[in-house]
Amino acid sequence: MIDRLVGKKLIGIKQCTKAIKNGQGIELYVAKDADERLISPLVELAEGKSIKVVYIDTMRELGKMCSIEVGSSATLIL
Repeated sequence: MIDRLVGKKLIGIKQCTKAIKNGQGIELYVAKDADERLISPLVELAEGKSIKVVYIDTMRELGKMCSIEVGSSATLIL
């Protein structure tokens, strides 16, 4: 289990989608409890660009890993 995500990162579905479309990103972290309708297009985009997708159990846990006080549905490591 990873405690913290270090390095330059983007948090949120819209930010992650925009960065991936611009050819950025190494690894995408996605919360399993996030809304599937919002997350699926992002995961498909990432897989299409050969970006590794890592699933985290909850949005709250992913938020903590990003050092923020709220949950996060998606985080992209640049």
